[in-house]
Amino acid sequence: MSWGTELWDQFDNLDKHTQWGIDFLERYAKFVKERLEVEQNYAKQLRNLVKKYCPKRSKDDEPRFTSCLSFYSILNELNDYAGQRELVAEEMAHKVYNELMRYSQDLKAERKHHLQEGRKAQQYLDQCWKQMDNSKRKFERECREAEKSQINFERLDNDINATKSEVEKAKNQFYMRTHMADESKNEYAAQLQNFNGEQWKHFNNAIPHIFKNLQHMDERRTVKLGETYRSFAEAERRVIPIVSKCLDGMVAAAKAVDERKDSILVVESFKSGFDPPGDFPFEDFSQNLSRTGSDGTISNTPKGERERDGGQGPRSDPKPPLGKAKNKLWLFGKKPKWSVKMAPSLEDYSHLPPEQRRKRLQQRIEELSRELQKQVDQRDALNKMKDVYEKNPQMGDPNSLQPKISETICNMEKLRSEIHKNETWLSEVEGKQSSRGDRRPSTDNHQHTPQGRESPEGSYTDDTSQEHHTPHRRPGPTRPTNPNPDPHEFDDEFDDDDPLPVIGHCKALYSFDGKNEGTLVMAEDEVLYIIEEDKGDGWTRARKQSGEEGYVPTSYVDITMEKSSKGS
Repeated sequence: MSWGTELWDQFDNLDKHTQWGIDFLERYAKFVKERLEVEQNYAKQLRNLVKKYCPKRSKDDEPRFTSCLSFYSILNELNDYAGQRELVAEEMAHKVYNELMRYSQDLKAERKHHLQEGRKAQQYLDQCWKQMDNSKRKFERECREAEKSQINFERLDNDINATKSEVEKAKNQFYMRTHMADESKNEYAAQLQNFNGEQWKHFNNAIPHIFKNLQHMDERRTVKLGETYRSFAEAERRVIPIVSKCLDGMVAAAKAVDERKDSILVVESFKSGFDPPGDFPFEDFSQNLSRTGSDGTISNTPKGERERDGGQGPRSDPKPPLGKAKNKLWLFGKKPKWSVKMAPSLEDYSHLPPEQRRKRLQQRIEELSRELQKQVDQRDALNKMKDVYEKNPQMGDPNSLQPKISETICNMEKLRSEIHKNETWLSEVEGKQSSRGDRRPSTDNHQHTPQGRESPEGSYTDDTSQEHHTPHRRPGPTRPTNPNPDPHEFDDEFDDDDPLPVIGHCKALYSFDGKNEGTLVMAEDEVLYIIEEDKGDGWTRARKQSGEEGYVPTSYVDITMEKSSKGS
């Protein structure tokens, strides 16, 4: 149905309708803009959320539990999902909003052009109508004047008193007015015919053509809205496959959670490698009592002890070696904070338990090996480039590569030295663990311990000559070796009733909580007595003025030795 034939007299209404259509298109464009802003804000909030919960630590410090790894995978998938939301916003902005705004401007220009043509045609028709109306009014006026002149002529012609000149004058006036009326009639007829022709052209040609253009413009606007509706939906549909993959990745991450593997990782992470403490032996303090068979008393000595003693006199040293067992009773309590946070970090990780030390050393060896391989590859590449330069001098000077090759070789030697040093420490740890496994403590041998000493945190070395010193540690004197060590020699250091002599004093540089068994609590700037030097493990035995004794970190105190003890 054509607007030109059906709505020929509705120019003003069509003007309002086309303006409403453009306003509606711009309103939809505004909706799309706000919709894509919602997508952009949603994607931004998702990315901020992912950034907030992503691990901020290095990869070495990140937990390796499957539940944590799955959560990080979900965060990565969510980050990809946010990227898809941003893609939806970009599609809407490019293919919908920008297209609608450009098309709206084109529609406004086209509508303005068609309406201007319609107004020009209407103005021309109004002009023709005014000309026709003016000629009509002139014709009417001339006819009235002709009638008046005719009436005057007939009156004078019938009046006997009128002179001949008056009659002639009235007659000429009548003829002139009649002639003018005839001319006005002809002019009015011509203007009327012209107006009718222009009016026919206006309502049958000009206006239908203009209204037809307006109709096509409005229909194209409607079609464009339908296309943008489809593009709006297609922007969502295009990301559905990727979004589905993101969701599938989240589901796969959820399925990857393995509680057994996490339990194994807990064991690997916190296993110390120490053996559980053995049974405490029975201490018989009644052996020095004189008993007779007639006093009717019963000996409290267990049957096994009596048989093993074989009736011999009381032993001179009944004290069992309990010092080490006390220092490793962390079974149901928290691991002391100083063992992780406050203990000085050593290059050989000797401050860690054996199992954790072994893992750290293995990890460092692997890192050094990878770095060594990179240096080897770099050296090979430089040598190949040098050969190319020697064969083709125009490509470069081969001597310019020699400093870089020398530097790479030097780095390789340093890395090999580091690897060898760490492998030595690793073999030492593995040898200790195997030897410790052969020396499982039991009540039968009264927990005989190997020669050496143990720090309060439980790490020890078999011989003082095997202890590794770092540059910031004070090396202690070498302890004398005994070919036949007494199994209670180490415990006598702790259980001897006679206090050790003071060999110096120290001032605390930092406070130390001393939560572990065998350590000593000290406050900053507190003065302590030194009763045993650092044996190379980073711990010094000290005594408070109140008489309390224990170990303190050597790096936490400023030590001043007595002159008489320095030479001993």
